[in-house]
Amino acid sequence: MSTALPPQTLDQVFRTARTRNGWTPQKVSEALLREVYDLAKFGPTSANASPARFVFVTSDAAKARLAPFLSAANRDKTLAAPVCAIVGHDLAFAQHLPRLFPHAPTAKDWFADPALAETTAFRNGTLQGAYLIMAARSLGLDCGPMSGFDNAGVDKEFFAGTTVKSNFLINIGYGTDENLFPRNPRLSFEEACQVL
Repeated sequence: MSTALPPQTLDQVFRTARTRNGWTPQKVSEALLREVYDLAKFGPTSANASPARFVFVTSDAAKARLAPFLSAANRDKTLAAPVCAIVGHDLAFAQHLPRLFPHAPTAKDWFADPALAETTAFRNGTLQGAYLIMAARSLGLDCGPMSGFDNAGVDKEFFAGTTVKSNFLINIGYGTDENLFPRNPRLSFEEACQVL
């Protein structure tokens, strides 16, 4: 039987975790990024579709390619972060379903309608981006998820010739309190939830 995680873990992943804008110069290894993905990949998606595609921008050359597409408010903090993950989703995710969802041999055909495929890819790719944040925090990393970039430009630069579309960005590394905003309020259970 599963048991609740200890409060310290819940603090690290949720309660005291913050969206970081400042970063230490400490690098994040490829081995650690692989660990992050290897946790995040186990989060549930519709029919195990797993449409998310991640580009981990770490080198100066790759950051120079990304920089022109960042909003002015996001440019400096993104270039200072050790990693910027481009969270995308593959509109052709269904081609992998014979392997990823083998107990339903016709699952690939469920997403023949492009509109349904796009909605499914976007929804589940977004979920997987959130799983990536939780996995990174679980492994001692800080995150700064954000919009504020030119999706079409990023798609042309990083996903040209593919069926992948960008969704949002996540800066990843070891955060500082630089430019850290006060904790914003959240909706109460009564405001956001119903029990029927």
